[in-house]
Amino acid sequence: MIFRALADPTRLRILRLVDSMELAVGEVAQVLGQSQPRVSRHIGILCDAGLTDRRREGSWVFLRAQSPAHGGVPFAARVRSLLAEAEKGDPDFAASCDADRRKLAEIRDHREEEAQSYFAAHAEDWDELRRLHSSDETIEVELLRALGDAPLGRLLDIGTGTGRMAELFAERADHIVALDKSLAMLRVARARLQHLPADLVELVQGDFSNLGFASASFDTVLFHQVLHFAQSPALALKEAARVVRTGGRIAIVDFAAHQHEELRERHAHARLGFSSDQMKHFLTDAGFDPRDPHILSDGELAVNIWIAKRTGAPGEASS
Repeated sequence: MIFRALADPTRLRILRLVDSMELAVGEVAQVLGQSQPRVSRHIGILCDAGLTDRRREGSWVFLRAQSPAHGGVPFAARVRSLLAEAEKGDPDFAASCDADRRKLAEIRDHREEEAQSYFAAHAEDWDELRRLHSSDETIEVELLRALGDAPLGRLLDIGTGTGRMAELFAERADHIVALDKSLAMLRVARARLQHLPADLVELVQGDFSNLGFASASFDTVLFHQVLHFAQSPALALKEAARVVRTGGRIAIVDFAAHQHEELRERHAHARLGFSSDQMKHFLTDAGFDPRDPHILSDGELAVNIWIAKRTGAPGEASS
């Protein structure tokens, strides 16, 4: 099946394309100048052979290179390496790949233009909220300090939004899964993260109340300004605990308890922040051992950073 998949030059071009970045099926068709049904048939053969992986995101289907990070077979990575060598030694294949990459650059530019349009449409609301708390730069510096130098391993960024946290931790993590419920935000994140290696960051649509991952499959889980959207923060944290290995960590950046009721209506906040005791209870009950929070109180809304280790014993923090 693998040799059949590699017998067609179009499929070889597809493998070179997705080695650079994850692409929608329509984007692959755009680069190749072929109909989407025809490209879909090629993709089906590659996926059946275990050389690529596809996933649905709303009405779109995205294609990425198969790799051990995605549960792929080691041979898939070897094929990718052989194709890179083939491009160096075959002028015709190299010319096709170069032309494809030029079209790929147009897709990158289009994604960035769409992201900028989204930012422009929502800038006023975001700026209003930012004025109430510490600067994003200050929060990021404090988050890096709170996490220290320990390896992040496999990182799950829950509610990735613009993808900024995935970008921030790209050099410190072995692999990042950037999850968001909003298709619009995933498109923004995809534009922001498309310069990173294709096998480093994985964008996934999903909900923090029902994470579609195996238990104990991550070393670090991050909630950055997300938990206040949860109707049941306790359940969200228990679901996060399920996917964190024992000894792994969770990092939560969110508002301290406050009285800004207007945020419920204007920004859909389900919770008006969290007190330290409340968060300690949530984390302990979920099976984490929380440390005292890092507090940033130089704005109307104080921002807290909670770091906790997975103990493997829900309801029983270590002493």
